[in-house]
This record gives sequence, structure tokens and C-alpha cells, in this order.
Amino acid sequence: MANGGPVEHGYPHLDTVRAAITALYKRLSHDTVQTFSASVTPADVAFCDTDDLYLGAQRVAREIVRHFRLPDARLIVSFREMAHAANVELTAGPEYFVELNDRFRTHREDIGAALAHEVTHVYLHRLDLVFPTTAENEILTDTVATYLGAGWLLLDAYREDGVSSQKLGYLTPEEFGYVLAKRALLFHEDPSVWFTSPQAFTAYTKGLSRARRDEQQPPLVGAGWAGRRRYAHDRRHASDGGRPAATYAFTPGPAGQLRVSFPCPTCHQLIRVPVRGRVRARCGLCQTVLECDT
Repeated sequence: MANGGPVEHGYPHLDTVRAAITALYKRLSHDTVQTFSASVTPADVAFCDTDDLYLGAQRVAREIVRHFRLPDARLIVSFREMAHAANVELTAGPEYFVELNDRFRTHREDIGAALAHEVTHVYLHRLDLVFPTTAENEILTDTVATYLGAGWLLLDAYREDGVSSQKLGYLTPEEFGYVLAKRALLFHEDPSVWFTSPQAFTAYTKGLSRARRDEQQPPLVGAGWAGRRRYAHDRRHASDGGRPAATYAFTPGPAGQLRVSFPCPTCHQLIRVPVRGRVRARCGLCQTVLECDT
């Protein structure tokens, strides 16, 4: 939790974020991801200053548990002084003890954001979906929370001005915006109407621009003129052993026919198609149909 300190910006964890989206699809399947088409709404986590602190926190926790379809998981929420925003004990369940930073006693509007991250930890624990390191696991948790409809709360908790700052989670604001935009493009959703933080809205628009660039890389037909020209050059020199481009690579296929591989713009699973002009491909992982000009 950045509380008054510097907030990191940009996309330093983008490779891990994309790997997390791929891992999520592999673990859940396309059909299960589609069942999360409805996000947590502001009304689900509304918290008034007049609400009882503990009863209100338990109510918000139940709503997020319900969102993740964990009916037999019960969160016991408490508050204490700590360096991090929150912590959860990952046990066999069904009860999970969550500690929230004492700061949330007076910043109740962000309790939903902190709980979204911790409930996602429980969800991933039950899925047995883990990454090799603690840092990568935290990025996985933020990515899954956002992609499945609860993590916009974490982005909305980001506030920054000339004298103070607050950010929850391990992704940068722009990375949160990127993952949220990937979800928005998938489900035709507009999460920007839920933001109370102007800085969150700005980060989302930047992330949306970056996410749309994924759909504008050759050999996809949405690639711009410059990308198409570079792709044509690389295709002509593919047999010369030229270096692969950042987003695609050419390899020989059966009977010497050239093939091109590139990441799916939705789930980032690698796709390989023959080089023969206009091709329609379906990603085997997320089922996205892609129009390509190879």
C-alpha cells in the first residue's frame, strides 16, 4: 500500500500480467470466464460512515465472496496496525481470517478494494493457481481480481496529487487500467462510470489505449499502415534468418510452407497460422475469432 509515498507508473509488470491472463483461461476455461460478465457494482460495496465498522466489513466481504462463487467460504474481518493494506490466512477453510490495516477504519470507502484482493487470494488458493514467486503471485492476484470484475475497486482506490498519494495493490495504475480495459473489451463494459477518483479514470484511459494496441498488431487486419509495412518486410526476409519481431515470428511449416505465430490479443496464448493472405483463426483457449492478413 502506497500511503503518501511515491507511486510507480507505467507497465513494468506487463509480461507477468499477460501470463496471468493466459493462466486464468487455462485454469478456468472460456466458458467459466464468461460467467463473470457482471462486475461488482458500487452498490454492492457501499459503506456509509454511519454503518457499524465490523458488520459493514463483513457485509462487503460476503458480497465479494458471493461474486467469486465461494458459498462455503466465510471471512472473519479484523483491523490492526500493519505495513500492508491487508492480509489473509490461506487455510483449508471454510473460515478465512482477514486483517485490514487500521487506516481503513477512517477510509471505509476503500474496504471493498482491500477485500477484493484478499478474497481473490482465497479464490486462487482454492483453484490451486499459483506463480513461482511471491511477487508474481501478487500480480496474478491483482490481475485475476480485475479481469473477473472486482479489481476496478483497487484502481478506484488510487488517488494522487501534489502533496499526498494512495494506491492499493501491486500493479501500477496503468496496469490496472490495462487489465480492466481487456475485460471491458471482452464484455462490452464501461467501468469508467464507477470511478470516484479522477486519477483512476486517467489511468484507465491510458490502459485502454495500450489494450487496443494488442488488437492492432500484425498479422491482425486491424494493424496500421506502418505495422503492415514492417510485417511485409519481415515476411519477405523470413527465409534469410532475420530476427523475429516483438509480436510475431515466422517458422517453416509442413512442406516448407511458412507459418507465423503471434499472441492472441484476448488471452495472449500463442497462435500459429499459415502464411497465405487473409486467414480467419479461432484461439483454442479463449475462443476469440481473429481476422488475419498473413
